[in-house]
Amino acid sequence: MKFLLNLYQSAAALPEDGFDHEQFLAAAEQAGELISGHVFADPSISAVVRFRHGVMTVTDGPYLQSPDHVAGQYLVDCESRERALELAALIPGGRTGGVEVRPLMDSAGMEM
Repeated sequence: MKFLLNLYQSAAALPEDGFDHEQFLAAAEQAGELISGHVFADPSISAVVRFRHGVMTVTDGPYLQSPDHVAGQYLVDCESRERALELAALIPGGRTGGVEVRPLMDSAGMEM
């Protein structure tokens, strides 16, 4: 099963661990579960595109007015949800923000 691990951090400051996820990376790579990972740029330089009544609008900045934002993500392929949760617990930023563990689905609505 494939899971997206979204790392949420405060927009106010980079976590003190930075993006040093050596323990997580070692465990996920050794088990062959890590597919990819990404660190995102500051949310203040993002944009949101919306269509309302056929008209496109673009708004600068993050979508949600929240102190937390998605700071990065990992895509993993694990045997179970429990294993994905174990891997998420190894990401140190989750101690100050949070790590959302979300299963991926195909176009037919089946878990991948």
